Amino acid sequence: MPRHLVIGNGKFLINLDRNTYMRDLYYPYVGQLNHVGGYQCRIGLWVDGAFTWLADPEWKFELSYIEDSLVTEVRASHYHLGITLLMNDGVHQREDVYLKRVRVHNHWDTVREVRMFFNQDLVINETEVGDTAAYYPQNNTVFHYKKDRYFMFNGLTGAEGIYQYTTGVKRFYNAEGTWRDAEDGHLMGNAIAQGSVDSTISFRLHVPPNGDETLYYWMSAGKNLEEVKKLDNYVKESHPGKLLDRVEIYWQRWVNKSEERDYGNLSEACVRLYKHSLLIVRTQTDVNGAIIAANDSDIMQSNRDHYSYMWPRDGALIAYAMTMAGYQGMITPFFHFCAEALSPDGYLHHKYNPDGTVGSSWHPYLNGGNMQLPIQEDETGLVLFALWQDYVRHGIIELPQSLYRTLIRRAARFMSGYIEQELSLPKPSYDLWEERYGIFTFTASAVYGGLIAAANFCSLFGDEERSSRYRHTAEKIKSGILKHLWDEEEQRFVRGLVLDGGVWVKDKTLESSVYGIFEFGVLPADDPRVVSTMKANRAGLTIKTDIGGVARYHHDYYFQRSSDIGSVPGNPWIICTLWIAEWEIECAKTLEDLESPRRTLEWVVSHAMESGILPEQLDPFDGGPVSVAPLTWSHATYVLTVVKYTEKYKKLLAASKAFS
Repeated sequence: MPRHLVIGNGKFLINLDRNTYMRDLYYPYVGQLNHVGGYQCRIGLWVDGAFTWLADPEWKFELSYIEDSLVTEVRASHYHLGITLLMNDGVHQREDVYLKRVRVHNHWDTVREVRMFFNQDLVINETEVGDTAAYYPQNNTVFHYKKDRYFMFNGLTGAEGIYQYTTGVKRFYNAEGTWRDAEDGHLMGNAIAQGSVDSTISFRLHVPPNGDETLYYWMSAGKNLEEVKKLDNYVKESHPGKLLDRVEIYWQRWVNKSEERDYGNLSEACVRLYKHSLLIVRTQTDVNGAIIAANDSDIMQSNRDHYSYMWPRDGALIAYAMTMAGYQGMITPFFHFCAEALSPDGYLHHKYNPDGTVGSSWHPYLNGGNMQLPIQEDETGLVLFALWQDYVRHGIIELPQSLYRTLIRRAARFMSGYIEQELSLPKPSYDLWEERYGIFTFTASAVYGGLIAAANFCSLFGDEERSSRYRHTAEKIKSGILKHLWDEEEQRFVRGLVLDGGVWVKDKTLESSVYGIFEFGVLPADDPRVVSTMKANRAGLTIKTDIGGVARYHHDYYFQRSSDIGSVPGNPWIICTLWIAEWEIECAKTLEDLESPRRTLEWVVSHAMESGILPEQLDPFDGGPVSVAPLTWSHATYVLTVVKYTEKYKKLLAASKAFS
C-alpha cells in the first residue's frame, strides 16, 4: 500500500495510510529507524454502543493537505453512524512531536457519546523483542520504550485527557493485540506489558446535536523518560491546537519564500503540485544531509529490503532540483554528507544509510573471476555536477571552498584516473538502474559533467593546472562518447557498451536515461544527434494505452504489468516522462513549442494520488501507483521541470514581445 500522507521535520518522519493509520515512524533520522515498520496503528470509534475501525469499508475518505503546508486535511464520513471526522495531522517543525486534531461532527438531532480509540503498535528499533508499554500516572499518559528510544502518547478533549487505557501482548501465541480490547468500547486498564507489546488509549466526547467537538492526540519522542515528559508538558502548556496552527503557518512561509517566481501559463493545479512537491522533498531530507529515496516500508513485501537509503545519484539530482528552486540552504548538508561518505579512493558507494554508514548492496567485488569496483560511477560525478549548479545558481563560494580538498579534488582525481584508455570512456560500472554492468551513455555523461564541474571549481580557486587536467580528461570522454556511443545506423545514442567475449558491443536497447547527454552538458539539447535520439525515445518508449507516459527502457521487467511490449514497453515512470519534457523545454524556440511539455506537467498532476503524492511508477492500464510512494526523485524532477519551464516561458515571452 503506498503512503498517502507524509509529515515530518527532517529528524522525525511519519507516514499515514489512506485511513490515517500511522504505518511508518522514522526516528532519529529520516529513514532510520522505523519504529512501526508497516504495521497498523489503528483508530476506532465507539458511538452509541456501535464500534467501527476507520479501515471499515463504510467510511468514505477525502485526502488532502491544508494548502501549501505539511498539515493534512482528511475528511472521513460514515453515513449510517451519522458521523463525519475532519482530521489534521502534522509534525512540529522543530520538536519531535506528532500532533493530530479530530473534529467530530454529529449529523443527528441528539447528543451523542463518542469514544475514540488509538492503538499504538510499535516495534522499537525495528524489533519486537524487549519492548515495554506502560501507563504513567504522573501525567496520565502511556509510553513505550526500549534502550534509548521513548515514545509517549497523550491527548485532550476539552479539559479531559485519556479516558481509558490498556497495554498488552501482540503477535505472540494467540494474542492479536490490545486493539481487540477496544471493540466493546471499554479498555481493561492493564498498566504494563513487556516483550512484543502494543497499547490502546481512548478519549470520550459528548457531541451536541448537529454540532462539533474536538479531540487532540499527540506523541512525543526522545532518548529517555524525562525528554518525552518535557515535550508532553510543552504540548499541554502551549495547547496542541495552537501548535498545529503554527506548524501550518511555518510550512506556508517556507514554501512561499520565493514569491517572485512567475509561473507563466501553468494551471493552478500545476503550481499547487509544485509547492506540494517542494514540501514532500523536505520531509524526505534529513537535517544531517541524507536525501532519502523513499520511505514506504511496504516495498519490503516484495523485496525484503526498502528504499530508505541515500543513493548519491538520487540525492544529487534532487539537490540540483531544490537548489534551482531556491532552497540552497536545505541541501547544503547533503554535500557535506557526501564528503564524509567518500571512500579513501575518491568514489561514492552504491548507497548509504541515513546515519552515513554504507548501505546494503547487490553489486559484487568479483564478476566472472575478475575483481571490480561495486559502484555506479555516475553517482560520484553527479554530486560534483550538482555542486557546480548550486554555485552557478547562488554564487555562494564558501560551500565549495569548504569541500574543495575533501570532496571536489578527491572525486575528480578518481574519475580522471578511472578511464578505459582504449575507448577514452569511464571504466565499466553498474548502470543507474543498478541492473547491468558496462559502460553507459548516462554514466559517461555524468562523469563528463562531474569533471567539467571540478575543472570549473579549480579555475574558480586559481588552481589552473588541475583545472586544465580535469578539463582535458572530460573532453577525452566527450570524444569517446561521440565515437563509441553514437550509432550511425540507428541515428541515436545507444544505452551503452557491454563486454562480450572480450569485445565491446553496443547495447542498442531504447533507454530513457540517455537524456543525460544534454542534461549534463555533453551536447546541447538541439544538437541533431540529441534531437534524433530523444525523438526515437519519445516514439519507442511512450506507453500506448490511455494512461500514456514513458517507460525506463524497452522491455522493462521491474513490476511488469504487461507482456505486450509493443504497446507497453514498460510501466510509465514519472521521472522518465519528465525527462522528455525537459528536452522539449531546452529545445523550445517559441511559446508554441512549450505546449507539449506543459501538457506533460498536467499529465503528472492528473496521475498524482488524491493527496498529491507521486509514486515511482504507474500501472499502464489503470494509472494506479506502482512500487513506492512517495518517490522523492519523482517530486524533485517535477520541481526541476517546472523551474525550467517557467524560466523558458519567461524568456520566450519577452522575446515574442520584443519581436512584435
